[in-house]
Amino acid sequence: MKKTSVRHSRSPFVAALAAALLLAACGNDAGKAAPKAGSAPPPPEVAVLAVGYGDAVLTRDLPGRLQAWRTAQVRARVEGIVEARLFVEGSDVKEGQLLYRIDPRTYQTAFDAASADVATARLLVERYRPLLDIKAVSRQEFDTAEARLKQAEAALARARLDLENTRVPAPIAGRIGRSQVTEGALVGRGEATPLATIEQVDPLYANFTQSGAELAALREAVNSGRWKEADRAKVELVLENGSVYPLPGKLLFSDLAVDPATGAVSLRAQFPNPKRELLPGMFVRVRFPQATAERVVRVPQRAVQMAVNGPTVLVVDGEGKVGVRPIKTGGMSGSAWIVTDGLKEGEQVVVEGHMKARPGSTVKAVPWTPPAPAGEQSQSSPSPQPAAAAQPTQGK
Repeated sequence: MKKTSVRHSRSPFVAALAAALLLAACGNDAGKAAPKAGSAPPPPEVAVLAVGYGDAVLTRDLPGRLQAWRTAQVRARVEGIVEARLFVEGSDVKEGQLLYRIDPRTYQTAFDAASADVATARLLVERYRPLLDIKAVSRQEFDTAEARLKQAEAALARARLDLENTRVPAPIAGRIGRSQVTEGALVGRGEATPLATIEQVDPLYANFTQSGAELAALREAVNSGRWKEADRAKVELVLENGSVYPLPGKLLFSDLAVDPATGAVSLRAQFPNPKRELLPGMFVRVRFPQATAERVVRVPQRAVQMAVNGPTVLVVDGEGKVGVRPIKTGGMSGSAWIVTDGLKEGEQVVVEGHMKARPGSTVKAVPWTPPAPAGEQSQSSPSPQPAAAAQPTQGK
């Protein structure tokens, strides 16, 4: 009886001890899994560029439109019915290639009649010549016969030209557009009917304009020594999708006067087009150098934010704090802004990650890696706002 009572008295104690150990183990695991009170996530990473001085070329992107190097309208120079069109629309044609054939029967008949008149008049002159020597005919009769021969020869020349004009050739080599007439159409009645247009598209012209005020500000900056005049011979072409045309062009001329209606100066550049990638009428932006400068700050365009009070950038200090810094710009250098005031050498400017870098927050700055040249060209940014690009003297 005593042994039985001892065994029963130990069982509740063992069960309570096991439960306590289990609760202690669960409490330790829960303590390990739970985050510590007051801990914060790591700061976000942003790509920054350390500001430095260097040489820069002030560039300008101006809107323009492409124009064919040479344009010729093919016209019907005689009246008649179009018998045949002898080219494929949109193809390349050679100079002198036959394009249309107009019904020549009327002009062939006129040519034959004029040829007969010339033969008759020439025979009469040849018959009178020996008679003039023996005074069998008068000098006046001989002169009249010669005059009739010259008139007949002139009529024959006109008839020959009309007959030749029934075959319409290409006046220049180039790419021909759509035909404006079809077989069976009557052309040339009262006027030279347009038949088609031929354009030479290699090379191409790019016509664009620049504000007279911008030119005046640029010249003032160059004359004052703040900028140096750049070699404007080579220019670039930025297409509508933002990519840069791989072949450079050259600036041909700049008007010497400002258009009083627009206040702009007309300019023209020429670009090679061996693959026919460019087409007349396309809207483009022409990027050309205007001036050069030494020891200036350049920051990528994506780093600059346009605010109501002017352009700003985000800077990161040595403790990782983000701050807003107003700057002054002096125009574009390729796809980068030229900063004339507001930044010092060594400061870190946020280039990527603006959504993570709120003013006053803490971030982790990592070096920004510029894209490859091809990618940089294909992602070329639009031209800067005119107010900023037109003031190369800001900050002075």
